[in-house]
Amino acid sequence: MLSKRAKYGIRALVHLAQLQGKGPIQIRDISEELNIPRKFLEAILLDLRNEGILQSRKGKEGGYFMERSPDTIALSRVIRLIDGPLAAVPCVSQTAYARCDDCPDEKQCVIRWIMKEVRDSTAKILDNTTLDQLMIKAQQLSQSPPGIEYQI
Repeated sequence: MLSKRAKYGIRALVHLAQLQGKGPIQIRDISEELNIPRKFLEAILLDLRNEGILQSRKGKEGGYFMERSPDTIALSRVIRLIDGPLAAVPCVSQTAYARCDDCPDEKQCVIRWIMKEVRDSTAKILDNTTLDQLMIKAQQLSQSPPGIEYQI
């Protein structure tokens, strides 16, 4: 399951990507615009900055901005950074493999087999979805007919 932290991180990245080229955006403004608790957002953006996805500038005119182009940032990278492995069980994780304690034989485990299929399908979608694609979808959804409300 996608954590609230990951959802907030993705929403903040899409927002910053949409404002790319307009200079640094202050945390206060992002927090208010997206209705994300400021302290929670600060920790998320700091992690994204430390991983080279965002840059920050200190001072009165400071804030956060994109380090890289949104078309180079796969959603899988952001989710793995914030939430960890995509796999639902550790025995199929590509980044944090661990044998399941209660499994007598991995090669005969049907749970492992189906969870690997789920992980592979999920990873394929998330690896091939970039922030620029989410920006486009957000724009399309914001132009939906009245009475239908969507959020990024």
